[in-house]
Amino acid sequence: MPQTPLSSESVWCPRVTVACVIARGDRFLIVEEEAQGRLAYNQPAGHLDPGETLQAAAVRETLEETGHHVALDAFLGVWQWMSSEHGEQVLRFAFSGHVLSHDASRALDEGIHRALWLRRDEIEALGTRLRTPLVLHAIDAWLDGRRLPLDTVSSLLPGASA
Repeated sequence: MPQTPLSSESVWCPRVTVACVIARGDRFLIVEEEAQGRLAYNQPAGHLDPGETLQAAAVRETLEETGHHVALDAFLGVWQWMSSEHGEQVLRFAFSGHVLSHDASRALDEGIHRALWLRRDEIEALGTRLRTPLVLHAIDAWLDGRRLPLDTVSSLLPGASA
């Protein structure tokens, strides 16, 4: 269905989010969070902040939501999706990484109940309790062996490292 053209006064912009697929053996790091008044499950994920690189956002969100300090290993891809929560288009940039350390005493972001490690079949069994269908898409990309170089996504922001 064609969309109505925007006037010169309005600016349309999709929501940009990041996510991390962190694996430990056959388990993946998942967060249990409050979303739209319900308990939902997601990867460590969130919104890009102004002036922040996509990679820095992925590392920050993982720490804030799980207490895990991570290093990124690869870029998994970009998914374009229409959110059923807010009806807006989302561009999700997903990365994979590994845990460097865990700070069990760190307070998690508001709305995050806990972080847990689940197998892919356990994640799929959550069904409609998954926050978005993007969770399984990113995990499946990782399981299929997709590993793009981190510099596939680069930033020209001042002070950003290459």
